[in-house]
Amino acid sequence: MITLVDDLPVYYESYGEGRPVVFLPGWGNANSEGRDIHEPAFENHSGWRRIYIDPPGTGNTPSRDWIKDQDDMLDVLARVTDDLAGGEPFALAGTSAGGLHARGIIHRDPTRILGLLLRVPGVVAARDARTLPEYRAMPAAFEAARQEKQTRYYLPAEEQADLDFLGTIQRNGYGLSVEPKARLEAPTLIVTGRQDTITGYADAWPLLDDYPRATYAVLDRADHDLPIENEALYRALVSDWLDRMEEMAKHPGA
Repeated sequence: MITLVDDLPVYYESYGEGRPVVFLPGWGNANSEGRDIHEPAFENHSGWRRIYIDPPGTGNTPSRDWIKDQDDMLDVLARVTDDLAGGEPFALAGTSAGGLHARGIIHRDPTRILGLLLRVPGVVAARDARTLPEYRAMPAAFEAARQEKQTRYYLPAEEQADLDFLGTIQRNGYGLSVEPKARLEAPTLIVTGRQDTITGYADAWPLLDDYPRATYAVLDRADHDLPIENEALYRALVSDWLDRMEEMAKHPGA
């Protein structure tokens, strides 16, 4: 399906009915990986309309030369989210750079947010300033599963993406011009990988100051492609996040 932001047709996929939950993928990725990872978590959670977005320059959404930096990218994603939510409160889920965009949307107006899920979130924009674990070789079975995931999702997404467009944004500054701090009194889930050498796990810990209703998990045998061998654990955490949002909807302030 398509929604328009000025002259930009933004592609998204939508499943189910009910309260909106919007999924924002990692840098350069399309919606398919997030869809396949998260849809099973909703098997026992009806009443949610799941919306998976292809950001500009990725998947089936083209680029535009008027999108020059992360602030412009955030503007587009915020407008798309607002349009697809139809004025209703909504939940947000962001992976890697999508976590930065999700936090940017919340920074603008936290009052409409039902909950937040951050998976391997990008927190520190400058790579040389990130707190990263040392590289650790993983078992052969893990590496085989990781390569299968790369082949199935990430390599096709890279082939489809407008890499020149995305590279220009990165060169203009990978972070937002304003730190997206905002207190969110809604159920939050932050999941990081103990072996993640891209965004790490330690830099996400200070986010707890902004999110007093947050569960924070660091998964062993998990890198930036999380989840790989621990899908069941990850989906259990997501299911708990959905439980908490549903409980809050029934009993505000609980």
